[in-house]
Parts: sequence; structure tokens; C-alpha cells
Amino acid sequence: METLTVYPARAIRLRDGVSIAAGQDGRTAIACGDTSMRLPALPLHIRAVLESLACRDLPEADAQQQVLAAGDMPGLLQWHAVVTRLDTVGLLERSVLTEDGPVARLRQAVFGPGQGSAARAPAVAKLSRFTVVHAADGKLVAERPGGQASVELEPAVAGVLAELARWTSVAEGVGGLCIQLSRAVIDLFAGAGLLAPGGPDDDEESSDASFAQWHPADLWLHARSRGTRLIKGYGGSYPLAGRFPPLPAIPAAQPGPRIELPRPDLEVTAQADPAFTEVLERRRSIREHDATEPITLAQLGELLYRSARIRRVFTSGDGQEVADRPYPSGGALHELEIYPLITQCRGAQPGLWHYAAADHQLEHVADPSQATNALVAAARAAGIMVTNPQVVLIVAARFGRVMWKYDAMGYSLVLKHVGVLYQTIYLVGTAMGLAVCGLGGGDASDFAVASGLGYHTEGSVGELVVGTPARDSGGGR
Repeated sequence: METLTVYPARAIRLRDGVSIAAGQDGRTAIACGDTSMRLPALPLHIRAVLESLACRDLPEADAQQQVLAAGDMPGLLQWHAVVTRLDTVGLLERSVLTEDGPVARLRQAVFGPGQGSAARAPAVAKLSRFTVVHAADGKLVAERPGGQASVELEPAVAGVLAELARWTSVAEGVGGLCIQLSRAVIDLFAGAGLLAPGGPDDDEESSDASFAQWHPADLWLHARSRGTRLIKGYGGSYPLAGRFPPLPAIPAAQPGPRIELPRPDLEVTAQADPAFTEVLERRRSIREHDATEPITLAQLGELLYRSARIRRVFTSGDGQEVADRPYPSGGALHELEIYPLITQCRGAQPGLWHYAAADHQLEHVADPSQATNALVAAARAAGIMVTNPQVVLIVAARFGRVMWKYDAMGYSLVLKHVGVLYQTIYLVGTAMGLAVCGLGGGDASDFAVASGLGYHTEGSVGELVVGTPARDSGGGR
């Protein structure tokens, strides 16, 4: 019995990588990666329909018609049970078919129960403000942070996204599409959890504090870097290996002049330092600097030496150069670089410098300019300082050092490293009697202009201000 598909059609297929095998007991085994399930013995015509889902999108109505073609009404119930079980473990994809092929597809990101065919959009719908849309392989992909599925859209139906930016009735055609087509696409959004909860008079994403507190970009970073089940190859999966070589542990030298920094005697320093507990208890953020007695080159050098020098470079088991420094770093990658922006330091000229951590030297990057002045002004404002900071330690990341190895969690890992570097500089600075204050934000675009470095290659990710404490600084906080 031939089937006659009525377009647009709601279709299903097995997700990529699914294998179907018959066991000796007659039962059907279905597997995909580490996920597998066993179905009871299936009649040959039902098994044939199931196998067809591994290679094409099959309209749900056609699948049911093929089962009924054998005159098997009980088989239709069995077929619905099979589809429900496939939904339960996340092995099904759903799509919307037109005469030109699929125009929208719901892809499961994880194995586990999904809303599947039971998902239907409410009468009035809007995209969640957390839904993110990006281009991939000629399609638009809509996802929500922490969601378990995504929807791929062909350009022909992408107009639905624009209209769903506000509460919209789905009883009529949306995005210039006919009612049946737009409704089928929006139902996929519902199945992927991309629609806002509530309604026009009760927008939960604005009225519920647990939603309202999140900016979409923040929630996206949180979900992606903490969603171990959502990312294929999450963690140290080397997503760029084979495409690009890893970056060396030590960056190329700056072409400008260098200043050799004094090296402190750590044995003498250890004897002179206060006890560790005392350092912890005395640690404060001090924002006032003593303009009459600015920090010296020797003090700056000691702070950098004790906090961030490269003690050794070696090759890890994966062939990547790694390093040993005073603070910890995931995979010993040590992607962070420090750029002292000096306004007042005895022994060094004002300007932007780079700390060559392997050589314990300062490399000249740029003279004072409008760009460096903007960085100083921003640091002064962020630190709520009355005068310019003596030194701004700009922390930059060579992103490729981390991204070459770590998938999804790479940038989150960079920020963790910034935190431990902050604490290390704080404690060393406290032991030395310096004024240290970590800043909560900065401008990576301004740093790119001042340094001449590529925004996507090596960008600023943190800042601290350092100097000698003013006599009336009050101990900070």
C-alpha cells in the first residue's frame, strides 16, 4: 500500500550513529554510543519501518500507515510504544518536511527523556530570552542554555524567529508561513524547551527572580562550561588537535627594549616574611597609593618573580609544552600573561610593558598614549581611586593555549586561573607591604588597541592595581 504524504509533514528519524541489530532471542537491540536499549520481538513489517528511520526522515502519518498496511491494529499500539521508548532515551529526531525536504529539525543534545511528539506550543508563544541563535553549516541553530535539544532551521522558515521575539498568537501563520507549517516549526521549539514559560500577563522570565537575575550571556557561559552532558567531547578532548599546532609555553619576544629585573633571594625573603596566617588575615584591597614614595622596580620585580615567574618548561604526555609557575593552572598550560602598565615606578619609564616570565624581564610594548591612558582611567574608576594607580597589572590570556586542549570549559578555566593568580598576587603583595587591589572589570578592546595584540588571540581577562600604600589608606578592605 503506497503512502501519500501531505505537506508540511511532521517526521521522525533515528539520530545519527544509531545501530539496530537483532538478538538471538528475537529481540531488537538499539545502540548509540554508550546508550542502548532492547525492544521486544517485533513483527518484520514493524522492524522494517524502524530500520527505515535510520536512513531518512519518515512522516509520522506514513509510518503509521505502513504499520496498518499489514492489517495489524494491535501492531499500531506496539509501534506507538516503540516510538515512546525511543523518545524516552533520546534516540529520536523530529523534523518538519516540505516538498523540498526538511526545513526544521529538533536534535537531541543528550540522551534522556524528551518531550517528543507530546510537545505542543501554547496558543500564544514567545522565544525564551535565553534562546541563542547562531549560524552553522548554512542553517540557523536555536539553543537554550542548559537545554537538552536544539532546533535547526533552513533560511526559508527563519522568519518565525523574528516574530517570536514577542508574544505571538500561533493560531495564524507566523513568519510569512502557512498556519500548518509555522505551527509545526513552533511545536519543535516547544519540544526543545526554547519557548518562554508563562504568558503575556505572566512572563516568568521577568517576574521570577531565579530567571531575572541571569543575563543570557552569563547563563550561556555557565551552562556550557558546566554542562558535561551537553557537549560532545567536553573537557580535555583536544578539539583543535590535528587542525592547528599547540601554542608554545613561552610567547614570542616583544621587539622593543628590555629591562632586567632584580631577582630576590627567596631564602632571605622567607626569613623576613610574616607568617602565612598573618598574611591571610592582613590581606586587604588597598586603593590609595603614596605618590611621594612610588613603587620601585625592585619591588615590582619581586612581586612578579614570587607570583608569576616561569620556573621551568617541559613537554607533557600529549606533546604540548607546559610550564611550572608559583600558582596552579589546569593542565599546567599557564596561558596567562602579565602586562604592567606603569604610570609611576622608580627605575622604569611609564608605558605598557610585558613581563617575560621565563627571563624575569620587562619587555617594552608601548609608550604612553591615548589608548594606555584609557586603560589607566578605567582602572582608576574601577578601583574607586582618587589618583591614578602607580601600576596596573593587566592579566591577558593566550586563549589558544587552553582552547587547543579543552572543549566547552576553556574560557571558564581561564577565569579560574585569573582568580588563583589574583590571590597569589594579593598574598605576596601583602607580605611585601604593598597596596594591591583586584578589579572587577576592564575593556579587552582598549587593551587590544594599546598592545597591538589580536582581540581573539590574546585578550585581557583581569586587572589589578599595585603600588605603595598611602600612609592614611586606612588598611583597605
